[in-house]
Amino acid sequence: MSAALERPPEEAAETADTPLPNATPDGLSPSPASAHALTLGSLTLGARLVLRCRKDWRTASVAAFEPELARVVLSVASPSGHTYRLRRPADSLLTLDGPIPVLGEGHWRPGLVRYDLRW
Repeated sequence: MSAALERPPEEAAETADTPLPNATPDGLSPSPASAHALTLGSLTLGARLVLRCRKDWRTASVAAFEPELARVVLSVASPSGHTYRLRRPADSLLTLDGPIPVLGEGHWRPGLVRYDLRW
């Protein structure tokens, strides 16, 4: 096994040192992912999220997309053990709490529903 190490040509080295046109004074440039707002329609099928219901917060997953109506179908877990489906607009804005997408306003952790008290 051998590896050949080569230096880049002088032109490539010069272009690597030039700042990008939209870079900040310290040389950082914004990532393209931060330029786009996270929406419900941008999640993949089966993605999990936390959803604000009437009184509490519940876990949900993306069950289907309805592109002709620009809606997303969510499968929501109920405390009784059943699930039900909700339809929300695909352009609904999500916030991120770490890696967890959240649909709704407020603090979700204290109001998250307990599903089974045995655990």
